[in-house]
Amino acid sequence: MTQPSTYLPPHVAIIGGGPAGLMAAEVLSQAGIKVDLYDGMPSVGRKFLLAGVGGMNITHSEAYPAFLSRYAERAPQIAPLLSSFGADALCQWIHELGIETFIGSSGRVFPTDMKAAPLLRAWLKRLRDNGVVIHTRHRWLGWNTDGSLDLSSPEGHKTLTPDATLLALGGGSWSRLGSDGAWMLALENRGVGLAPLQPSNCGFEVQAWSELMVSKFAGAPLKNIAIGLNDDIPRLGECVVTATGVEGSLIYALSAPIREAINAHGNATIHIDLLPGRPVDKIEKALSKRRGSRSMSKHLHSQLGIDGVKAALLRELTPAESFADPALLARAIKALPLTVVKTRPLDEAISSAGGVLFESMDERLMLKQLPGVFCAGEMLDWEAPTGGYLLTACFASGRAAGMGMVEWMRSSGKL
Repeated sequence: MTQPSTYLPPHVAIIGGGPAGLMAAEVLSQAGIKVDLYDGMPSVGRKFLLAGVGGMNITHSEAYPAFLSRYAERAPQIAPLLSSFGADALCQWIHELGIETFIGSSGRVFPTDMKAAPLLRAWLKRLRDNGVVIHTRHRWLGWNTDGSLDLSSPEGHKTLTPDATLLALGGGSWSRLGSDGAWMLALENRGVGLAPLQPSNCGFEVQAWSELMVSKFAGAPLKNIAIGLNDDIPRLGECVVTATGVEGSLIYALSAPIREAINAHGNATIHIDLLPGRPVDKIEKALSKRRGSRSMSKHLHSQLGIDGVKAALLRELTPAESFADPALLARAIKALPLTVVKTRPLDEAISSAGGVLFESMDERLMLKQLPGVFCAGEMLDWEAPTGGYLLTACFASGRAAGMGMVEWMRSSGKL
């Protein structure tokens, strides 16, 4: 049916120009809705671009049950989003933008050129061709007393009264790129249920390293190790010793349970297997060989290949008397206890946990307290390890929120 000439399409404001906001903008513009997207930074997609430095890990190719399990206790809430737009659909969408992908040896999926910028450029062109208007250096300040949106801009304050609003403001990490969590207070003042923002995919601090560990080994990689927490099966990988503790991919993969153990008990003890490929009895046998006049350091190196930062860490965390007992030392090598006492600051974390509770939203990701206001992306209360899981859920939630907004506007007569 042809609309009368005076017909004006509904107008939506999207606050936040990361993957979730941009994906919602695409869905909404394709539905014939006028979309204005506002971002506080000088350009959109800044965290997306930084995440692509060193290789744009867009998603993961592992089987769906394992993929979904990465979202831990929030898997039931993430499942509907992924069922509509999961890893395969995301890859197809990227291909339609003219960007090819490949699967790395770890199962992670990357653009062929490993870069984020070409993908973002192609995407922004599509959005602009669809009529999406992007306003940079526009920072959302909250709501005015009449319910309108209050934004600061280079031209001063602006007041908006859109037909619907999407908040896609990111979490609380990497504030220099725009995601500073300042939106929490505005939502709290409106009665929206929130979980406190906490570091995720982050490093941890020890009580104190010795001067030797700091001066000689801060920044040294611990390669070919395994780390376990409690009775869980240790994970293989690598991490880095820092001046204050440990960080790196293997630590990030365990950051959620480590953080929660610290929250519950004040500290958490992880166990580091310095030689995951060797059983403890073989290690003990090697250590029991006569070393003659050789030092223990040379004995460890010649028999087990333990030297450098691994040897220093063994000295740091093992009682001196264990070095005289091959059985005790072998057990220490296989399960070296390292106690961490706190996370590194939220702003240093790759991502954040906490945010808008799923229980505060309906199935369309609309806030129950604020009809017409939707939320998506990292500002929702979920977390996942690195490996493409973070981006996939951001894309999927943005798409779900965009579709939810279309459905809500149709059902309320706005579309």
